[in-house]
Amino acid sequence: MVNGNSEDKLRRSIWQQLEQAVTCREHAWRIPVLANVDGRGLPQARTVVLRGVDATSQQLRIFTDHRSPKALAFASRPQAVLVFWSEVLSWQLRVVVDVRIETGGPLVDEGWERLSRTAAAADYLSTQAPGSPIQSDSTQSAGEHALGIMIAHVRSIDWLELSAQGHRRARLTDEDFQWLVP
Repeated sequence: MVNGNSEDKLRRSIWQQLEQAVTCREHAWRIPVLANVDGRGLPQARTVVLRGVDATSQQLRIFTDHRSPKALAFASRPQAVLVFWSEVLSWQLRVVVDVRIETGGPLVDEGWERLSRTAAAADYLSTQAPGSPIQSDSTQSAGEHALGIMIAHVRSIDWLELSAQGHRRARLTDEDFQWLVP
């Protein structure tokens, strides 16, 4: 819990919780909801797994298949919102982000190194893109993986604490902090 009006303490607490969510499988913020608008202008939402946090650069990282419809949608509309809820903290975060998908380079190589030793690796080796109708050859491996790293640059965080003693809400950006009416 954050006591008083310490803006810096709250900012640090939020980023510390996000960092813990990457390494602690039981942390509620490990699996947020990602919402965006697809290429047809329709809203889309899905759960994702938080794979990396960099508080200094204000970035969150998520694995994705770079052939997926969501990855393709980000090419034309890079804005999204991540929603995190923790019952333990009684905190909700709505994080506005700009997204880009990395399909090669050190981050992707590092991600693949971790992922390739798990059963989930098969999802990124399929010859078919996510959401495609299953074809008879769907068990075939593409040879090359389709792992992409979604880099979500944080633009703003809307923090809400629900409490029997009174709810609190704040908006945080790189340059600003503002207490809001809950």
